Amino acid sequence: VQLQASGGGLAQAGGSLRLSCKVSDDRNYAMGWFRQAPGKEREFVAGISKNGGDTSYADSVKGRFTISRDNAMNTAHLQMNNMKPEDTAVYYCAADLGDRLNVYWDFVDYWGKGTQVTVSS
Repeated sequence: VQLQASGGGLAQAGGSLRLSCKVSDDRNYAMGWFRQAPGKEREFVAGISKNGGDTSYADSVKGRFTISRDNAMNTAHLQMNNMKPEDTAVYYCAADLGDRLNVYWDFVDYWGKGTQVTVSS
């Protein structure tokens, strides 16, 4: 399976960006995003269950980021609002065969290519 990521780029502090991730096959996956800043470990950002009824967020993004999905399009979205310079990182789309996305990156089943997100102060 391939995960095609899109979106990202440059935003000012307080601004917004949107990431999208499309799965190449018709199976249903739990989906979400991780991010990795320079010199830091990859960390969980947000996840959404297969049916979209359950979402989870890292404490650092709660209230600012919103994850959603369109199962008809096999696509998940991450709306990032009120962005901060500390959100700067490479963001990775992730997918799991289980009902929920694993929050530990080394147990995730599938990865998309990283997308650079840079927030200027």
